[in-house]
Amino acid sequence: MNQTTSRMLTRVKAVYLFIRENGPISTSEIAEEFETTDRTIQRDLKVLTHHNLVKSPNRGKWEITDRKVKIS
Repeated sequence: MNQTTSRMLTRVKAVYLFIRENGPISTSEIAEEFETTDRTIQRDLKVLTHHNLVKSPNRGKWEITDRKVKIS
């Protein structure tokens, strides 16, 4: 795994944990916390959504799903 992929996966995991602790939370609030752009966070959220780990039932506010996750 290259360094860029590793960094992205580390951030995606951190984003998931941040949403778990602080959700429902907006994309902009997540981007601000991670000192990155909304677009970067949107890509991370797309990965998490694809794996059914987060959802946005109220437009623009993210929360985790009921899917069980083992975090290592």
